[in-house]
Amino acid sequence: MTAHPPPPPPFRDPDLPFAKRVDDLLSRLTLDEKIGFLHQFAPAVERLGVAAFRTGQEALHGVAWMGPATVFPQAVGLGATWNEELVRRVGEAVSREARAMRARDERVGLNVWSPTVNLLRHPLWGRNEEGYSEDPRLTSAIATAYTRGLRGDHPVYWRTAPVLKHWLAHNNETDRDTTSSSVRPRVLHEYDLRAFRATVEAGATAGVMPAYNLVNGRPNHVSPYLAEQLRTWTEEDLLVCSDAGAPSNLVDSEHYFDTHEEAVAAALRAGVDSFTDHGTDSSKTTARLAGALARGLLTEADIDTAVRRQLSVRFRLGEFDPDADPHAGERAFDTPEHRALAREAAEQAIVLLENDGLLPLAPDTRIAVVGLLADECKLDWYSGTLIHRTTPLEGIRERFGAERVEFAEGVDRVLLKTSAGTFLRVPPAPAAAEPARGAEAALDPALLAGRTDLPPLTTGAEGTELALADWGEGLLTLRAPDGRYLSVAEDGRVRASADQPGGWIVQETFRLEPHGDGHLLRHVGTGCHVQVAADGVKVAEEDPEVFELVVVERGEEAVARAAARADVVVVVAGNDPHINGRETEDRTTLRLPAQQELLLRAARAANPGTVLALVSAYPYAVDPADLPAVLWTAHGGQAAGTALARVLAGDVSPAGRLPQTWYADDADLPDLLDYDVIGSRQTYLYFEGTPLYPFGHGRSYASFAYGDLTARVSGAAVLVRFTVTNTGEVTADEVPQLYVRAVDPSVPRPRRELVAHRRVSLAPGRTAELSFELPLSAFAFWDVTLGRWRVEPGPYELLAGASSEDVRLRATVTLDGEPAAARPLRERGLDTADYDEQSGTGIVDRDRTSGDAVTAVSGGDGELLFRRCDFGDGVREVSVEVSGEGSVELSLDGGPALASLSPRTPTAGPYDYVTLTAPVTAAVDGVHDVRLRLRGPLRVARVGFSG
Repeated sequence: MTAHPPPPPPFRDPDLPFAKRVDDLLSRLTLDEKIGFLHQFAPAVERLGVAAFRTGQEALHGVAWMGPATVFPQAVGLGATWNEELVRRVGEAVSREARAMRARDERVGLNVWSPTVNLLRHPLWGRNEEGYSEDPRLTSAIATAYTRGLRGDHPVYWRTAPVLKHWLAHNNETDRDTTSSSVRPRVLHEYDLRAFRATVEAGATAGVMPAYNLVNGRPNHVSPYLAEQLRTWTEEDLLVCSDAGAPSNLVDSEHYFDTHEEAVAAALRAGVDSFTDHGTDSSKTTARLAGALARGLLTEADIDTAVRRQLSVRFRLGEFDPDADPHAGERAFDTPEHRALAREAAEQAIVLLENDGLLPLAPDTRIAVVGLLADECKLDWYSGTLIHRTTPLEGIRERFGAERVEFAEGVDRVLLKTSAGTFLRVPPAPAAAEPARGAEAALDPALLAGRTDLPPLTTGAEGTELALADWGEGLLTLRAPDGRYLSVAEDGRVRASADQPGGWIVQETFRLEPHGDGHLLRHVGTGCHVQVAADGVKVAEEDPEVFELVVVERGEEAVARAAARADVVVVVAGNDPHINGRETEDRTTLRLPAQQELLLRAARAANPGTVLALVSAYPYAVDPADLPAVLWTAHGGQAAGTALARVLAGDVSPAGRLPQTWYADDADLPDLLDYDVIGSRQTYLYFEGTPLYPFGHGRSYASFAYGDLTARVSGAAVLVRFTVTNTGEVTADEVPQLYVRAVDPSVPRPRRELVAHRRVSLAPGRTAELSFELPLSAFAFWDVTLGRWRVEPGPYELLAGASSEDVRLRATVTLDGEPAAARPLRERGLDTADYDEQSGTGIVDRDRTSGDAVTAVSGGDGELLFRRCDFGDGVREVSVEVSGEGSVELSLDGGPALASLSPRTPTAGPYDYVTLTAPVTAAVDGVHDVRLRLRGPLRVARVGFSG
């Protein structure tokens, strides 16, 4: 008889539901194997034929860190398109390239860590480039589109498995692993959670990544909101992946737990399923998890829960069904379609901020292209390696003709003279090390900083003229004539070896420090000065060289000469994404760097026909008063230069819209760590000043008329219709925006709030009729009195127009809603974090697992106000749950104190609460405003009342 092979185990059976297959595989794993799965680099289980698996592949605007790939505009640029269908197609292209790249290199992961849905609350945030918008609805719309593209449209198998970053309320790089974002319930639900929620509910998200920071005193990696909010939004098994090093931070920098065993146990129980820590070395993490099990801090059931979530994602990616996986044969990489899409996305991301008629430019225009970014195609930390590239200069020359375009970079050309009278000299690069452009650049190792095989700098009687670019705040780059940037490798030698500044620690930036009659040259990456020694030019902690800076040519003079010879000058200004504002580093000002302002003034003085093209990862405060045209685009990826040239020429009418407010001055900004968008009136939702450019702003080469607005309540929705007509002479896109405003709210509500938008393309004279169905939930706010969403009865104004401030049409609807109720103090008391207003306080953790308390900032004095509190038929006693030391004072309606409570002695620790009681000095009944004054480093969690 012929022996038949045993049937495959159930987890290999594609006809079974994924849940049953996951359970079967889980039952076959040993405890040690399951623990091994919890590190980012999960090992193979050869006895079961299960391959190794890595969580995490960066894919924010193209596949990153894995070599050549199509590079699309930065995320904030994709947000500026206001075009979900376009962004979905970008996500689809990125996921196809991820699959194609994985077919060649198994290091390319399919669990992609993108998009970033943190809201662009504060424009000085260093990672502004990674988010989509300051508005939660626009953010979730763009993020949902991108994740749908990343997932693919197959009903069973996912092309990639996207993970949203970074949960939660994360908007600062300064001390990002130790700072706490104080987020009251209204801000939490109406702002920070909203962007995540809609994207998760759309069903294309595999999970989330917690952020480094703390929220209300508790690290995000042990956030109760993972269970209380995130996992209630979907029935899918979401995978929660830690951020890199964050599990260790719970002990090492945050000191939230005493031992790493306690930390990993708490994170796992809170909902973290994959630990990204210690790079590829999983031994420390697995040892900590095993230790937590041995101490009884975890159970095997806890481990199983996390492993099940990871396996669920792996099954959805088709790992266990290679013959059935429709994406397994994907080979779409750097296709003509992807190149065209990169250009389309770059074009749609361009925002025309000002135009007095100078744009578009005539074909025979003589153009001077000037500025530090004029001949640059910058990459950021999450970019892939460019296969193709166009700079603004290249794009403009191609579009208008090289003979009509003049270039002046605007950098100072300098020589560095040593104290011995010699000059710094850059040796010629070997032929193989010459900087490459195009496809060769993606593979040329000469473009990698940190090389030690290139010759270091020398000194000689004749020096090398260096291009000195000042990026602001004293940060300089120095570049050789052949385009190589001065950089420092691990051996400390100074070489011209980098194509661009970059790296986790940038090695291409320097500072000139006045010293006597000359300057010291400090290398920022190492903190050491440049030294000229017998064995060559290097950085060292002793014997720094004193250089004389010999200026051969001033950048502004070259700009002025070029501008004077042209009909129009295009000043390309902005930032390098690795300098002064990036991951790990917040900006300090909205101002354009001084050298770039100098170049702009020089160009404008020489030629009134000056176009300012800002290419940046974030907003700037610029004065457009005497500029006839201003554009902005995020770093636009591989097609940035072509896209800009086509917009300048009028081949494309610009229709990008600002995804965040551009403020006029630093004084308009709140503190970077103030996360209370309501209380401190942040973003377009609440800002009461005059912005430089408002949220949603963007001009066009066409004009548009809005009309026929109608709005009516129909069941559980409000139906809105209006028309938009192209009254201009060119085909163009318009982005009609619909906002809502509560006319007479009982609590502070947004000045206006985006509820719908649509990007439409219209030929001259054509009209589009737009209709929107708004669920009544779109009009709700988080009622802290009830602890849930509530639609308030009354009139609501609907505002249709071209931006948050350019309102063309208005209509009013009246909603029945749910009437407000006073706070029932005797029945429910007061959770202190549910205040209406506060001053001098912050929200902290009630304990290490759940709940909030409030304390005075820095142990000083603080105040909480609770409006419309119902004392019923009277109370005579008040109680407070407190820890620490200090006092709590209660008063009504601004009157005298009715009760004061203070622990006799400080409690043992911040989580050791005691309940204090005191009689009120007079019987109180009816409805009043309650004011609590906190004095000293006291934590107050709750206030109760009794008759």
